[in-house]
Amino acid sequence: MTYGGHFDPENKTIRLKQLEREMNEPNFWNDKRHSEAVIAEFNNLKSQLDQVKELKEQIEFYQEALNQEADSLEIYNWANSEAPKIKDALEKLALFLLLNGEYDSHDAVLEIHAGAGGTEACDWANMLYRMYARWAEKKGYKLEVTFEQPGTEVGIKSIAVIVKGHNAFGYLQGEKGIHRLVRISPFDSNARRHTSFAAVEVSPVIDDDIAIDIDEKDLRIDVYRSTGAGGQGVNTTDSAVRITHLPTKIVVTCQNERSQLQNKEKCMQILKSKLYELEKSNKEAELNKLKGEQKEINFGSQIRSYIMCPYTLVKDHRTEAEDVNVNKVLDGDIDKFINEYLKGK
Repeated sequence: MTYGGHFDPENKTIRLKQLEREMNEPNFWNDKRHSEAVIAEFNNLKSQLDQVKELKEQIEFYQEALNQEADSLEIYNWANSEAPKIKDALEKLALFLLLNGEYDSHDAVLEIHAGAGGTEACDWANMLYRMYARWAEKKGYKLEVTFEQPGTEVGIKSIAVIVKGHNAFGYLQGEKGIHRLVRISPFDSNARRHTSFAAVEVSPVIDDDIAIDIDEKDLRIDVYRSTGAGGQGVNTTDSAVRITHLPTKIVVTCQNERSQLQNKEKCMQILKSKLYELEKSNKEAELNKLKGEQKEINFGSQIRSYIMCPYTLVKDHRTEAEDVNVNKVLDGDIDKFINEYLKGK
């Protein structure tokens, strides 16, 4: 049995040996950031090769069994029952290996902003955050909340988190857009149906060694006292930082670190990520203009609807992927929608 393309392990094995030699150099740990990047790449490549090898051995095992017992209905039924599992594993591995964009392997900055609608929208934004948090937990990813603005009564108006894990941005990039919820409101005494919207933004975490020019003259930096839910003081010093990039009007806020300096560093990291995403979006918009395509992102162009009444359905309007189990999706089971977007992309 042969395999090639994205599954071809030859070049990956060569690269793995190069990384191994570099890791054995006596001065390997002199540059901690570089050494951590090398180790991450090594572990990622090794994981890919192990998965490819395991799947190849499974397929060859079943092929050999079928060849030896070609007339055995029992062997045929047994191998046939295992085929869907192997197919599913192959599709997941193929998708994993196709995440080879420039920043697909990076951590992701995930932001959720409640739309118009007050309490309803804030509760919906909080439900979305819980959905992504549960998804990240299942993936083994870590979350670092950098900013949170609670809702007046319940939920959140805005939240920004860094999702830390290999391919976090690659998987989450398609979640950017407007998400719509239709349900019987738990806050309406008349039990009427309400529609709520929330906007999700996703950008890759850009490493410090990647050049993105930011002129200090283009920044307005404000410091203030961090506060938490209910308005109580979290810190007694002005440690929270808000940075406004004047040319683009991008605003980044961080208040969860202990010092003003740490919050400023985190803000600059997120600002770089947002500027990269803006530049990429501008290039895509220019390309779409040349193609004659016009796409707007607003509260009338949701990418996904979560309907809980009068029927139950989650539907992605770009890929037509659907799931009738809304509660399962809101509990973090969103891989179907992520995978269908990536396949189409």
